[in-house]
Amino acid sequence: QVCAQLCRRPCYCPWVPPRCPRGSPLVLDGCGCCKICARRLGEPCDFLHVCDQSQGLVCDYSAAPMGRATCNFEDIEEGCEVNGQVYRDGEVFQPSCKLQCRCLDGGFTCIPLCQEDVRLPTPDCPYPRRVEVPGKCCPEWICEARDQHHPLQDAGAVSPLLPYPCQEWGTEWSACSATCGVGFSTRVSNQNRYCRLETQRRLCMARPCPALPAASPVVS
Repeated sequence: QVCAQLCRRPCYCPWVPPRCPRGSPLVLDGCGCCKICARRLGEPCDFLHVCDQSQGLVCDYSAAPMGRATCNFEDIEEGCEVNGQVYRDGEVFQPSCKLQCRCLDGGFTCIPLCQEDVRLPTPDCPYPRRVEVPGKCCPEWICEARDQHHPLQDAGAVSPLLPYPCQEWGTEWSACSATCGVGFSTRVSNQNRYCRLETQRRLCMARPCPALPAASPVVS
């Protein structure tokens, strides 16, 4: 009955198929007539405007009385749970202002949103320190005043645990360990409170991993 009301025969389709946004393949509409852009996660859908089935999406009418139906995952068990909150597979979320995560195959991966930069002492800022700023998410670097209790500090950067200036040294950060997605970058440096050589590492991401190609629709 729905098909008879919405579907016209013969089909009248545009000569040029629509240009779809990235990640939205061309599929046949609900009438099996014209090619349209598949609706993605969270986008409105109906009988004609179908969801991307290659991503496991179906048109969810459970919230239809309060609003329009939207594309959702067919099986919530494929998602992940973080801090009591359930996320769908492929969904991007922020558990805090400092992290952005993505649910993937029952687990999740995260990248930092705050820069993990290192500030070296300079003549105008000999004692930089990273502090939490009220009202701001990411910590910021500040320049501390000189400590009058350490007369040797005029000669260079002095750790409270060392009675002598520390000649700072460090290598460049290495290339990211992963060609795509989240990986680690390492370096060797003595920029620590003990002025000892140590291997340091930080999160990095050369580029996002490409999405799996969607299966081409079969037109009979």
